[in-house]
Amino acid sequence: MKIAIVQMQCIPGDISGNIEKMCRWIERCEPVDMIVFPELADTGYIMDQMEEYIKHSGFGDRLTLLSEAAKKKNVHVVAGLVETKDNAIYNTAIVLDTHGEIKACYQKIHLYTPSGEGVFTPGRDLTTFEINGFKAGLMICYDTRFPEMARSLALSGCDLIIVPTAWPFPRVEHWQLLTQARAIENQCYVLAANRVGKDGVATFCGNSRIIDPHGVIVSSASEDQEEIIYGVISSEKLKFIRTRMPVFEHRRPDSYLK
Repeated sequence: MKIAIVQMQCIPGDISGNIEKMCRWIERCEPVDMIVFPELADTGYIMDQMEEYIKHSGFGDRLTLLSEAAKKKNVHVVAGLVETKDNAIYNTAIVLDTHGEIKACYQKIHLYTPSGEGVFTPGRDLTTFEINGFKAGLMICYDTRFPEMARSLALSGCDLIIVPTAWPFPRVEHWQLLTQARAIENQCYVLAANRVGKDGVATFCGNSRIIDPHGVIVSSASEDQEEIIYGVISSEKLKFIRTRMPVFEHRRPDSYLK
């Protein structure tokens, strides 16, 4: 299965412009099975103005354009968006199928409140979906600091974990280590889509990456340029690595999960 990650810059508050830009990225992408965008790609990352940003932009309206682009390109799209539902605001990863229909929806569980993410309501449930014979799980940015979440997805049978992100420069080494560790310890692919550019005081560190189940960086983006990176998800590689080192068979949860 061939996948693409779009590393892009967003303009804070310019929801229509950001969505249109995402649609152009979809259009220019090589033929792939899935395209992944960063976290909050529609609004940008300015928490103290988030409620004002979305006041005049319905969630359905934003989805319509992306749905049409996914359908026209015949591709699955994963995008970090702001979701409004039942008078609550969620930091959400939406999965659209090749018909432009919603296939899955994950609401970010771990909110990074030091940067103001308390404006969002935290999600409660893990989210997985099937694509081309693979099982995929969803995480968003700060979630990568919680290894038990990735392990729960792996134990549910996930072959890949998709991580839309808006990760800043002061912790770029953490970003690189955490995404690679989640792939190695769970023997799954990690598709990590980050931002570039600057929103307020935050400068995003790019380095979007596709990591295989052995921790090898299949493809990696620059730290400051908008671009698309590509990679292939291989069932043969998953089987080889999991057979050669059967860590899930060797787990002893009876000894340490008490």
